[in-house]
Amino acid sequence: MNETYVLFGIDMETDVGSFTPFYNYTASGTKKIVDIFNKHGFKATFFFTGECAKENPEVVKFVLDNGMEVGGHSLYHETVGDELFPIPGVKPLLPQEVYGRVKLATEWIESVSGTKLRSWRCPRLWSSTAVCNALEELGYTADASYPMYFYRERFVPYHPAHEDWTKEGDNKILEIPMFADMVMESHDPGLERDRDQWPLFRTESAEYQMERVRSYQKFMWDKGLPAVICFYFHPWEFEPCKTAYHYGEGGVTVDEFIVKGTGDYATEQFDKLCDMIRDEGMTVMRVDEFTDMWNARK
Repeated sequence: MNETYVLFGIDMETDVGSFTPFYNYTASGTKKIVDIFNKHGFKATFFFTGECAKENPEVVKFVLDNGMEVGGHSLYHETVGDELFPIPGVKPLLPQEVYGRVKLATEWIESVSGTKLRSWRCPRLWSSTAVCNALEELGYTADASYPMYFYRERFVPYHPAHEDWTKEGDNKILEIPMFADMVMESHDPGLERDRDQWPLFRTESAEYQMERVRSYQKFMWDKGLPAVICFYFHPWEFEPCKTAYHYGEGGVTVDEFIVKGTGDYATEQFDKLCDMIRDEGMTVMRVDEFTDMWNARK
């Protein structure tokens, strides 16, 4: 059972983690990512918000032309699922709003891509029972959103219950847990967000990130389970970002870790990370391809 599957998910949203309204780095950052994937023979899933797809149709086409999957990532990068911690100025959708909002996002992305969406990721990894049920009804097959660092119960993909998405059940959606370090001692009581693996490849290094991958491999293999490493990255990380932006009648200042190492260092380290993943013989798959494989083996 010493298997390792790597799923690269690229979240397509406005720059600097949606702390700005700009798409200045979407095209250029995506090209850098795709160039690295092509160099290593990797395929990945690019999760677009509805607005990102509408504003950047040439990027959607570029992704598809390079054999990547296009997935959904909400309408405007809003909180569609259960809020894990508050973000100023951001209110989560009410459960009764979720289906309509996810449906509209799906329609926008499909109208640009010309493809049927199968894979979804919630902004900030905040999914919910309402989201999973809506995705199933809309014909999706996978939700790569489960924040392992927070719930700490599911380590391999599972089908959620219709009554509680964090429990196993008979929902047709395959819920894919997001890679977290479950061995380290957390210094973040309650949330344990420091277990999350973003954005260590550029705030630390590719080598440091791989140490965490190997730790997780051992954690899973010792349980007799395959290691499914589901990452998330963003195009804006591959261009130099600032900590403060002014637009409209105000601005935003982000924590330093949000933008540390963005630009050339992130590009260099991402290439190194892909090098190591390839050299260690890990199986890299798009989310839709992985979903079909996982369901078939069950």
